[in-house]
Amino acid sequence: MRAIAVSAFRAEPGLVELPKPGPGAGEVRVKVEYAALNPLDWQIADGAPGGVPPQVFPLVLGTDFAGRVDMIGSGENRFRVGDTVFGRVTEPPPGRCGAYAEYLCVAQDSPIALVPRDMPLQAAAALPTAGTTAAQILSSTAVRSGLSLLVVGATGGVGSFLTQLAAARGTAVVAAVRGDEGRRTKALGATATIDTTGGTEASASAVRALYPEGVDALVDLVSTDTASFAAYAALLRDGGVAVTTRSVSAPPGVAWCDYRLAPTAALLEELASAVAHGELDVPIDMELPLEKAPQALVQNRAGGARGKTVFTI
Repeated sequence: MRAIAVSAFRAEPGLVELPKPGPGAGEVRVKVEYAALNPLDWQIADGAPGGVPPQVFPLVLGTDFAGRVDMIGSGENRFRVGDTVFGRVTEPPPGRCGAYAEYLCVAQDSPIALVPRDMPLQAAAALPTAGTTAAQILSSTAVRSGLSLLVVGATGGVGSFLTQLAAARGTAVVAAVRGDEGRRTKALGATATIDTTGGTEASASAVRALYPEGVDALVDLVSTDTASFAAYAALLRDGGVAVTTRSVSAPPGVAWCDYRLAPTAALLEELASAVAHGELDVPIDMELPLEKAPQALVQNRAGGARGKTVFTI
């Protein structure tokens, strides 16, 4: 089968031919039709510290997928051959069954769910990591109707879902975006946008003009240094909560959490139902053939993603 893999940490990803994996007991094999790009994919390829157990090389990249079950492992199983499914690869050893491949195997009790009849497979593939992250961040910040939320990086995969889900709760979302992206975030439900191209200080001034008393919550999906995160955290009202997905420490006196993803099949089903019923849009920026995955990973590493990128397998 064709797959995108690396032969060692920090090696260049490339297209390789590998044997089809066989499902073990309690697993399903999925013929992948679409896989989605996430920053975690190139971070794993780089050997991100503390992220994953021992690897199997060649390391097949990719975590999010959608396709059809084509083989069932031994034992009880909640899926059947022919089921259209989507999910997230979580089981070790990473590399044995990554999503950037024609086939993968996952445990039937892992984060995998049936695709609703009215949901395109491209959208299903783009949903697991970014959608689950957004939903669980909202739970961790306890943002409710009538409160305000500043989202830094609102046009990326996670930010796009977070803006929609928060707005659906009646939360006033302030989207921190670059230049002309304001129109896009307003279409997703943001009540206000600020332009970050002028730097953190200018962005902070724009937020203070909107909320002199401070915003109720901050989700920073972008800042990788303490100073930038602290500048945004300073915009919180007393008692506000800050969340980072970039493992950055907050300044003293700020209630914060370093988000860690915990996907479940139940949450995937809930998010997919919202998409199928038109309550949640999946913003796909690019659809590329599998062979273009290495170049797309390089671009994603450079930052500035808009929506999701999916690969046709």
